Amino acid sequence: MSDDNKPPLPDLERDIDLVTPKVNAPPSAPEDQALPKTASDLEAVFDVPVHVSAVLGRTRMDVGELLKLGPGTILELDRKVGEAIDIFVNNRLVARGEVVLVKDRLGVTMTEIIKAERV
Repeated sequence: MSDDNKPPLPDLERDIDLVTPKVNAPPSAPEDQALPKTASDLEAVFDVPVHVSAVLGRTRMDVGELLKLGPGTILELDRKVGEAIDIFVNNRLVARGEVVLVKDRLGVTMTEIIKAERV
């Protein structure tokens, strides 16, 4: 078969315009907003105090039982050994994690970030 008998190749740029519907694209962001954000962009909130708590577990007891607690008392919590603990920031659950030992102190490492639904 000779080259003269081959069908012409399609013009992909022209053909794609015929098949693809035109959609109005949103206006592009100004150049300063298109740059990736860095930690220095949050510098204004670095000094804002927050309350962070890591909850190992919970239990319920009467005030009388609470007053009887002393050094060495064991409390039964609603969590199992090795189960993830809850990490709260300003009383909002933000993550789950594990207890770790850092030198001679306890710490928490985050293993899961909880995405809060916006209301």
